Amino acid sequence: MTREEAREILTSMTKGDSLLRHARSVELVMEAYAARYNETPEEWAVAGLLHDADYEAWPEEHPQRIVRLLREKGEEKIAHAISAHYTKWNVPYETTLDKALLACDELTGFIIACCHVRPEGIATLTPKSVKKKLKSAGFAAKVDRNEIKAGIELLGVDPTEHIQFIIDVLREHKEELGI
Repeated sequence: MTREEAREILTSMTKGDSLLRHARSVELVMEAYAARYNETPEEWAVAGLLHDADYEAWPEEHPQRIVRLLREKGEEKIAHAISAHYTKWNVPYETTLDKALLACDELTGFIIACCHVRPEGIATLTPKSVKKKLKSAGFAAKVDRNEIKAGIELLGVDPTEHIQFIIDVLREHKEELGI
């Protein structure tokens, strides 16, 4: 599946700017991680782009609609990663793609939330600042800290380096993402 096809699917299911920006930010981070792991950037980007595509329209069925659609299109690897991107579904993490999507989804959203409360946005954001905010249960309260921790552990990355990697990727696209 091409990114253009994935964007058409995303925009047919998702209308809200916030969720569209989240999809774009996770797309960018996943694409960058694919390069780091010598994986297919287009495939990883599509997984990031579509991981929450059905959430706005069908939150009670998420992610079943997008997973079914991807399987119908022969995109089993991406479908599996999306179905595994939430630990409570108990889908096994079989590939690096599965683990990376879990490790990047919630944390990318959290880092963007951190940017929105800083006068300089992402320009001066550091892993130390992000870690401090992670300890504050009242900040971005809907972000599941256990998902973040599980993703980092499954991917086997250093938390500080992982946070810095995401910050660096997002910083390159700060204007587009409004951060």
